[in-house]
Amino acid sequence: MAKKRHAVKAYKNERFLASPAARTIRILSEFHEPEDRFKKNGIIDTIVFFGSARLISERAAKRNLSKVKKEFANKRNYKQKLREAENLVRMSHYYEDAVELSKRLTEWSLNLPLENNRFVICSGGGPGIMEAASKGAKLAGGRSIGLNISIPYEQYVNQYVTPELSFEFHYFFMRKFWFAYLAKALVVFPGGFGTMDELMEILTLMQTGKIKKEMKIIIYDKAYWNEIINFDAFVKFGTVSKRDFKLFEFVDSVDDAFEKIKNHFTKHYLHNGNHYGREE
Repeated sequence: MAKKRHAVKAYKNERFLASPAARTIRILSEFHEPEDRFKKNGIIDTIVFFGSARLISERAAKRNLSKVKKEFANKRNYKQKLREAENLVRMSHYYEDAVELSKRLTEWSLNLPLENNRFVICSGGGPGIMEAASKGAKLAGGRSIGLNISIPYEQYVNQYVTPELSFEFHYFFMRKFWFAYLAKALVVFPGGFGTMDELMEILTLMQTGKIKKEMKIIIYDKAYWNEIINFDAFVKFGTVSKRDFKLFEFVDSVDDAFEKIKNHFTKHYLHNGNHYGREE
């Protein structure tokens, strides 16, 4: 008697699931799996930190500078290595500021007289400013979300992200969706192409009314960003309306950023028993 055989079920067929034909299934998975986990962990809303993955702590930057001075002193590329190391030290204060701001916001949110934990720190989950944001939340005794992305040079998940809130995305647009969907505030530290991409996409969604909720956008360090982007030129050439500049605010200190975000949440999400505010 012939042995009975069963075909592989479609949802167990790994070859099919990895094929172009199943792309929509993979996309939906990056919507439904995070959605399910956020619900199970009681995540209502977030404060998103954007910024460079290349920045490191002051301690690490100074240690790196000492290493460069010792190991490269007599090598041809010493001057270049020295400039890079000195720049890391100069930029390290952004890392420290991100740690402090995240810590203060987490401490504040944990002490709110609410049943649910609110305004959870969220970042891309990797190194640099993302690590700093996660670290600050952990130092305050809170949780943090890491929305990591698989890229060729393999961005790793930093050690401070809450394990059950660590995600790995293949599609940038699904990752960006989860940044935007839960966020009630956005803090943009100095960064490069990725940071500018994320900032401009959120600003575009707000400018066009696709995001209708009251989202606070804080851009950290006016001097840095005005050197990177000539914001005034947008108005000068008529490509952006001056009223669109109300979509964001520049800040130059942790104190200022903390107060603006706290006051925004108090006004729009915590007043008169309205703990959730207007959604998208």
